[in-house]
Amino acid sequence: MSAHIGIVACSAEGAALCYRTICVEGAELCGRHAHPEVSMHTHSLAEYMRPVSRGDWQGVAELMLSSAHKLAGAGADFLICPDNTIHQAMPDVVPRSPRPWLHIAEVVADKAVARGFRRLALTGTRSLVDSDVYPQTLAARGIDCVKPDSAERDVIDRIIFDELVNGVFTADAVIRFQRIIGRLTHEGCDAVVLGCTEIPLIMNDANSPLPTLDSTRLLARAALRRAMTIPSASM
Repeated sequence: MSAHIGIVACSAEGAALCYRTICVEGAELCGRHAHPEVSMHTHSLAEYMRPVSRGDWQGVAELMLSSAHKLAGAGADFLICPDNTIHQAMPDVVPRSPRPWLHIAEVVADKAVARGFRRLALTGTRSLVDSDVYPQTLAARGIDCVKPDSAERDVIDRIIFDELVNGVFTADAVIRFQRIIGRLTHEGCDAVVLGCTEIPLIMNDANSPLPTLDSTRLLARAALRRAMTIPSASM
């Protein structure tokens, strides 16, 4: 019996993509139409944005832990969060969590190592890109991290919060991402981290100037592998 996956969600579109990936791709490991048990809980995105906007990561951690306890009560064996930005709260979350976590940046970094990438461009919310979540995780594996410039960060942040989290996907947004990623190729990047879980809804290997590391689907697939290799507490 596979383990029970708990999803601590934040924004709807990224969480939905993660959930769908687990359910659809689970068949490859579990058999036709099958996947591990999955539970998801989310507070309103507005509740998260208030502490995020003021850099209150302890406040973010309290919301994440609230979801974690609800999911543990529902029987989840381990937890994932398909939101890169709020991983800035993980140092306050993990020591108090009722269940272990998979960390999205570590999952992405592991895939970068496996694919032989050495210098990654990073896209995501301004808060995420300004943080050390990815640079520290990548540096621990000997991988460089290159960030968009300030104006580019503003463009990406606007697209994420004005469009992607609201389910708005436009050709103009794709073009803007292509231009930013294209410029980062000139800084020696050999791949790009899609470090907002909504970005994979518009960018992929087919339309990106660089190979992509899809944080959403990579996390979902790592959760599937974990679920199939650890026993369920309910057994």
